[in-house]
Amino acid sequence: MMDRFIAMKSFVEVASQQSFTKAAAQLQLSRLQVSRHVQDVEAWLQQRLLHRTTRQVSLTPAGQEALDYCQRILSEVCALEFNAQAQSEQLSGCIRIAAPISFASTMLFDAVEKFTLLHTNINIDIIASDNIEALVEERIDIALRFTEQPDESLIARKLINLESVLCVAPSYIEQHGLPLHPDQLSNHNCFVHINQSEWSFVENEQTFAVNVAGNIKANALNILIKAALNGRGIVRAPCDLANPLIQSEQLLPILTDYTRWRYSLWAVYLSRSYQSPKVRAFIDFLVEEFKQDIYLIPQEH
Repeated sequence: MMDRFIAMKSFVEVASQQSFTKAAAQLQLSRLQVSRHVQDVEAWLQQRLLHRTTRQVSLTPAGQEALDYCQRILSEVCALEFNAQAQSEQLSGCIRIAAPISFASTMLFDAVEKFTLLHTNINIDIIASDNIEALVEERIDIALRFTEQPDESLIARKLINLESVLCVAPSYIEQHGLPLHPDQLSNHNCFVHINQSEWSFVENEQTFAVNVAGNIKANALNILIKAALNGRGIVRAPCDLANPLIQSEQLLPILTDYTRWRYSLWAVYLSRSYQSPKVRAFIDFLVEEFKQDIYLIPQEH
């Protein structure tokens, strides 16, 4: 007898991805299995639910109606499963998380460590990268992204607002002087991300960009911060990393009157049909863990 729950999951995923291949990758099934599941749902409902061409998959009118029902059913079933597991505190399985390199090794790692201590049957794979976009191919359950507006094709939940600031070591200022205006940065050694060549600033409510360059570039922020700590140049760092170094006076914030770098961290994921209990529990945990926005600490004068 057909497992209607699994068949509905396949149908909803195909409708969401508009692709049998992408749905199969997300569900970790073969394309043939997913195709058979959809055929089973169509036979069960005795209606054609999808238009299939070599390039595109789209819903029929009957398919759109069936999709709405299937999504509600799956949502209810997953909510029931989540509540049952939450009450028993027996979440289990693996969660694959993609996150920016610098964030993965700091705030995310601390959160993961706490979560796995609470749920000992959970395993978490952290894929630290600034460039992972292929969520399906990489089998990513949750991707953490700093952005103002997440991709509309993804489901997203805001976790925290974060500010970044320009920082420099006192020893660098002693040797090279303090830039008093962003235009002066062209005369300084600025450590930037490997794909970055300018920083933006605000003056008189107008935004302008300044070309910046330095003798060290990296795709890992901790490398750039270390170079700045050694008195080699200027770095732009998120305040979760910068604030402790500023408090200890290892780094000093500069040009704060011209900067408005604030970003939102979002948890993004693919499936519109349902969340597994472990994924939903981890996202809820992150929301609670990151409930305090992080801005530049007030400076004493």
